[in-house]
This record gives sequence, C-alpha cells and structure tokens, in this order.
Amino acid sequence: MKYVNADVVFPEELLKEIRKYVKGGLVYIPSPEGDRKKWGENSGSRAYMVERNDGIRRAFAAGETLDQLSDHYCLSPESIKKIVYAKK
Repeated sequence: MKYVNADVVFPEELLKEIRKYVKGGLVYIPSPEGDRKKWGENSGSRAYMVERNDGIRRAFAAGETLDQLSDHYCLSPESIKKIVYAKK
C-alpha cells in the first residue's frame, strides 16, 4: 500500500469534513468489497492448496490410510482428518 497525502487526493470540502473526525492521524480507506481478492489468489497458494487437498481426498477414497497420507504430505493426522472429512 502506498502512502498518499490527503491534500493531493481529496477536495478541500471533503478534507475539512474528514478533519472533524481525525486531526493529523492516519486513515486507512479500504477498497470496495468487490475489488478485494481472497488469500493466496495472487501468489497461487490458494490453487496449490485446493489441488493438494483434492489429491488427499482422492488418495483417501482409493484406500490410503490417514497415517500414510500424513507421512506422504508431511501433515499431522488431525490435519488430514480435517481435509478428508470436510464438507465440500
């Protein structure tokens, strides 16, 4: 996020109104809800996790045990259970 001086961005009337509430502080103005991406969408982490979890579910359905999956994916058996038994 880049810092922007309010004098440059806001019209004088709006700046006076904002100063009634915040004097000399920092104000964060979030993006509209539709512009916000979910965790991992930019980096590809979300897609990786979805593919990994789908692979875990397929392997479990094919007969691999929780302990085998735990060893293979380096996750705890509890984490594997959460993935396998989660409603999707």
